[in-house]
Amino acid sequence: MPSRPHAWPADRWNTDPVKARVLAVARTLTSATRVLDVLSLVRPHGVDRYFTVNPGSVFADRALEEYLRGLPGFTVLDWEEAVRRRFDLAVACAVHSSMHRLDARLVVLPHGAGYNRLVTESTGDTVSAAGLSRNELTHRGRVFVDVLGLSHPEQLDRLRASCPEALDVARVVGDPCFDRMLASRRSRDGYRAALGAVGGRRLVVVSSTWSEHSLFGRRPDLPRRLVRQLPADEYAVAVVLHPNVWSRHDPEALLDDARRMGLRLIPPHQGWQAALVAADCVIGDHGSVTVYGAALEHRTMVVATGAAELDPRSPSYAFGQAAPLLDPDGDLAAQLERTLARDPADLRGITDRSLAHRGESARVLRPLLYSFLDGLDEPPGEPVLPPYPRPVPCPGAAEGPTAYDVEGRTEGTEVSLRRYPFDPQDHTPRGFHALTDEHLGDALRYTAEVLARTEAHAERPAADWLADTTAELPGLTVAVAALGPARHLLRLRTGPLLEARAEPDFGHPDPGIDPLLLGSAVACWLGDGGDPAGLPEHGLTVRTGEHRTRVSFRTGS
Repeated sequence: MPSRPHAWPADRWNTDPVKARVLAVARTLTSATRVLDVLSLVRPHGVDRYFTVNPGSVFADRALEEYLRGLPGFTVLDWEEAVRRRFDLAVACAVHSSMHRLDARLVVLPHGAGYNRLVTESTGDTVSAAGLSRNELTHRGRVFVDVLGLSHPEQLDRLRASCPEALDVARVVGDPCFDRMLASRRSRDGYRAALGAVGGRRLVVVSSTWSEHSLFGRRPDLPRRLVRQLPADEYAVAVVLHPNVWSRHDPEALLDDARRMGLRLIPPHQGWQAALVAADCVIGDHGSVTVYGAALEHRTMVVATGAAELDPRSPSYAFGQAAPLLDPDGDLAAQLERTLARDPADLRGITDRSLAHRGESARVLRPLLYSFLDGLDEPPGEPVLPPYPRPVPCPGAAEGPTAYDVEGRTEGTEVSLRRYPFDPQDHTPRGFHALTDEHLGDALRYTAEVLARTEAHAERPAADWLADTTAELPGLTVAVAALGPARHLLRLRTGPLLEARAEPDFGHPDPGIDPLLLGSAVACWLGDGGDPAGLPEHGLTVRTGEHRTRVSFRTGS
């Protein structure tokens, strides 16, 4: 073995004296992000922090390297350089026997809700859960891990069967990722706003692990069918795909049509935790994200159970068998409505077997980590895991759909609407078409009843745009041009030019209204026999789901 230097050449240039060196070890993007959760408990003062990729995973790609190099405060070393150096502590959230080469005290933790998956390529057998096998935890018959972190005592029984010699280094530490989600619940409203769950919308998070047995492996069409079948003003849909899916495929391209219809695609490196905290309902599979959703007491349904690739003794296997099933070929909206109307399924007994020390992992882990940092004292005070930042979906869905099929009904001056993102592959007849001026292609423009310019343009007055648009498209029932968030100008096929304003109320003192939604409400009201002359006198109440906006009108100029 090559000699290892005791001194680091860069030490003489440091302003903050280095008292300890910590190495984060990743095998995949998933394990890299989980290590960051753990190392958030180690203050950076006096600590040099490094990252390396333990080679060999089929899911380690160039994106992982780019992600690590973009992390502030870490120096990235290649594996061969890392094994030539000495560290006070190394932390990994996925283990491989080649990690015995590290000159460091090694702490290993799971990169999901415990240890559940059968991966024979890693374990060398068909019965041990990945992360608990003798093949991974030993080298030449010796356990090389200093601490094997478990999320629940249940894993001790399985470790006893698969690698009993590792019992001496096993510690039940809880799950810092889940505890960060618990700590993030105060930020839930901000997360929801970032994902479009405003104005009474409920947030559905679709979660898929990797492999042919996953939700996305079995039903890649489900995210698109959900955004098509769920009313866009009552639901927002976000999809979380395991980073291993991203490393082998291109989800942005695979889900491009669904994203144009309003689907929020969460990037693989950050955002899924916040999305999960924000959710009203989780549709998933046997992956850890779905288990976390149930542990957060969200209404949860599964499409795939993953029984073929899970340790049958694991809580995730039991979860897949017990969780309510979603029929992906059935009426998705009706199934969601029934699920949301009921209390969440009682899965606590199963998720409790995955997650011990809820809210306490920081208290358990921090002193353990500092026990290996001889030159540093553990900071005073209670250890705190920081909340996750707001989620930022991949570009492409932030502006929302540009075309809808609209259904509605009128009761007096209240118009109730349901808008469904237009899908050119779905020819189910549904009401009338409404679209924005940004919609690509001309086919719908000549069949639409409503067209809206959603941004105010100082260089082209709204009245001029309306006149030109209605002259070009005489079949329009309503054309709308935005004047501001709450003010819009409308031209009807018959009747006067109208200026509309969303009125404040107690619950929404500073309201706004989507101009396309407003135009659709007026078109529906006119189609049900409403008199345009009565709008300035009576106004309209526009309802989507349980959300109502009162709109007043006056004759425009």
